[in-house]
Amino acid sequence: MPPAQGRRASALAAAALLLPLLASCAPQTTAGQPPGAVSVPAGPGAALTPVRFDQLPGWASERPAEAIPPFLAGCARLDAAAHPRLPALCSQARALPPGDDAAARAFFEQGFQPHLASADGTAQGLVTGYYEPEFRASRTRGGEYQTPLLRRPRGHVAGQMLPTRAQITRGALARRGLEMLWVADPVDAFFLHIQGSGRARLPDGSVVRVGYDGKNEQPYVPIGRVLVDRGEMKLDQVSMQTIRTWLKAHPGEAEAVMDQNPSFVFFREVAGLAPDQGPPGTQGVPLTPARSVAVDRSHIPLGTPLWLDSNDPLAPATPLRRLMMAQDTGGAIRGPTRADVFFGWGTEAEERAGRMRQPGSLYVLLPR
Repeated sequence: MPPAQGRRASALAAAALLLPLLASCAPQTTAGQPPGAVSVPAGPGAALTPVRFDQLPGWASERPAEAIPPFLAGCARLDAAAHPRLPALCSQARALPPGDDAAARAFFEQGFQPHLASADGTAQGLVTGYYEPEFRASRTRGGEYQTPLLRRPRGHVAGQMLPTRAQITRGALARRGLEMLWVADPVDAFFLHIQGSGRARLPDGSVVRVGYDGKNEQPYVPIGRVLVDRGEMKLDQVSMQTIRTWLKAHPGEAEAVMDQNPSFVFFREVAGLAPDQGPPGTQGVPLTPARSVAVDRSHIPLGTPLWLDSNDPLAPATPLRRLMMAQDTGGAIRGPTRADVFFGWGTEAEERAGRMRQPGSLYVLLPR
């Protein structure tokens, strides 16, 4: 979404379906600190403790050259006040040979100091995921295309409360010329509101990219919690996939369940993106699959490199350890140990994002 909005629709990220249902992750003592390490304040209840690169789990097997392009993309959007030392490092990164892992490794090791993030003495946090969905839509209403995607009402500003989802879907904002596209599947439209961006495939085969452009400022209620409260599924069964399956299997009840979430998102068309580029995040640069991550920027400034130590959602016994860039935010992403990984687009990205709910640790790389 555009930087002027100040945050992206991951305020309703896929994880937000699950967060209020989740028990907090088990506390974990900070490990691997060098002798005499000093904790650096990172916000209320938060700390950043310096560690060595050889203490980053999996660092030796990383391909750091793959992280240079998203790092450079973020360089163009850096907040100089938040990153006074990064511009010089950006210049160094531009001179690196493309694909040279040895040079990229030396760049990060010489230019940055890793710090283990913790909250109230706990280094383990929650890692979730999101993706860019593809859905069928039309520019005109007719046939199966009956669910509108709305533009942000003219003059609407952040903080101004508008009607609820149920009221809007029943016409509360009708006859104002806000309809941008008409979606074939109302469940697809609902999940698009959660993801905040997507690819609309029109009847002629062309693709329109859409992105978050504000919301009605009503509270977000995760329908996973609604379905658990109704006894439709158990807590450990809740995922994006199981919620979608239930909605499709109960068409007579789906609308009423979706209406339990009063929040509603407005969209805009996003031009100028190549098919192999992700949607723009809060930092204003296209997100890179499995290299861009949403964070709480009250603790971690956008543009900061991070080392993620978590697990693969499709194979929980397999580590997911990568160098990532803090390039997005989300209302459900709160605290210094909370992360939401952008997995890209397509079927596999949807599967990973929907099942990503893993414990993990974040190491913040600060310029030396």
